[in-house]
Amino acid sequence: MKKLLFTALLLGGVLSVQACTEKEKKDNNPAETKVEAEKVITSKDAPTIVGVAAGNENFSTLVAAVKAAELVETLNGDGPFTVFAPTNAAFEKLPENTVSDLLKPENKDTLTAILTYHVVAGNYKAADVVKAIKDNNGSFTITTVQGATLTASMDGENVILTDAKGGTSTIIMTDVAAANGVIHAIDTVVMP
Repeated sequence: MKKLLFTALLLGGVLSVQACTEKEKKDNNPAETKVEAEKVITSKDAPTIVGVAAGNENFSTLVAAVKAAELVETLNGDGPFTVFAPTNAAFEKLPENTVSDLLKPENKDTLTAILTYHVVAGNYKAADVVKAIKDNNGSFTITTVQGATLTASMDGENVILTDAKGGTSTIIMTDVAAANGVIHAIDTVVMP
């Protein structure tokens, strides 16, 4: 319980720091593509995580993958969940034909493992994540719903997730409220 609370606090802090730097980055590099929340909504007024993702064209690949893996009902559940949601641009970084292959019925188990690796049980805000990273000498280990871990750390003011294979992803948008949790957009798909 203590570890879960600490993990929640850590994730929230990291994401908060990222949110503060997002506008600065966008102003410094207008050519860089960023995912932006269309409006600020409270979690009680928000749709579920799947509804929020489905309402944003930057997550259309993720939504298609969630449907193919038959995870819609799960991610529409009570939660709470924290989802590190890869944008369409993140999926485009994968080798050619990876996404189309993963969407095939015979690859459902692999797709499910990848998607649940992006989900953490609990509602973790950015500020809590940053605090947990700082409180743990610069890195914090997060256990995903899939069962493997992600390591959160800071690179300047950016929160970086390092996956089980050593790949990294930067959180590019934080604290998008959903009725059953929170979404943080990431720029690269992480792999278990």
